[in-house]
Amino acid sequence: MHRRAVALLLALLLASPLAAQRALQPGRVVSDTFWSPIMTVRKVARIYLPPTYASGQKRYPVVYFLHGASGSENDWVAQGHIDATMDSLVAAGGAEMIVVMPDGDDGWWTTWNALNDPGCARDTARREKAATYCVPWPKYDDYVARDLVAHVDSSYRTIADRAHRGIAGLSMGGYGAVTLALGYPDVFSAAASHSGVLSPLLGIPHDGRPAPASEPADVYELADRWPQWLWGSLRLAFGEHDMFGWYARDPARMILRDERMGRTLPPLLVDVGVDDPFLEENRAFVAHARAEGARVEYHEWPGTHDWKYWRIHARESLVWLAAQVAR
Repeated sequence: MHRRAVALLLALLLASPLAAQRALQPGRVVSDTFWSPIMTVRKVARIYLPPTYASGQKRYPVVYFLHGASGSENDWVAQGHIDATMDSLVAAGGAEMIVVMPDGDDGWWTTWNALNDPGCARDTARREKAATYCVPWPKYDDYVARDLVAHVDSSYRTIADRAHRGIAGLSMGGYGAVTLALGYPDVFSAAASHSGVLSPLLGIPHDGRPAPASEPADVYELADRWPQWLWGSLRLAFGEHDMFGWYARDPARMILRDERMGRTLPPLLVDVGVDDPFLEENRAFVAHARAEGARVEYHEWPGTHDWKYWRIHARESLVWLAAQVAR
């Protein structure tokens, strides 16, 4: 009965004059280049502006969507079609939001354990010039939470407070979304992760090796748990010679640290495909987070680690985030 009522309401919304008007007025995606004082380099972001942004002086909640490893700021639009998804949600009566999709290189959305390491220029996937990839101060968390948020709030009509600001991401970006929400509770009020790297100390199954069930004894065992194409960026961001950087950046330990500091934990939405190599990582993180009292909505869906999965489930994270930040 409940499903029938929801379906009827959706049909009425789509048939209403307001829905028809919204459907004829899609949102707009713009590219924005800005200076990051923290990283001392120019960065790029794609920004979705909702249908009514062009007219009036209304202010909007903002959600940030982070890309994965070997990805770019273009991915959520070019491959995820997140602009079309937002348009369809707005046409159905959903909340209008600004969606910001920044360039994060293969930086893991954190401050690196190895600053100014020449390895930061090894970006074979994107073939980006070292001048824009190898930043002098790779502090990707501060860059997003401080420089990017300040730029967006000063350049666009946002509701510039944490209550109206959320963050999401896929894979590496799922890790970034959760850790940024935990590390900057004054900036983000909620986070969503699709197929996130949420228990990085476990690694993933690869080259015939099964998914590990427990944390490694040392960093050398840890290195064997990751394929080489990912280890190149992980060792820079988390650490190559000891475990201390990994412990400090581990999402489950960040939750424990926040709890001990008396911080309010943000609500989290976590999902992963049942055939995803990060499935066990997500299960482990959710178990730890819930044990510490974090509010985690968790789903396992059919699918693997690809854009077919993320295109489908981005709709759910947008709806969930709207319920958190667009009230």
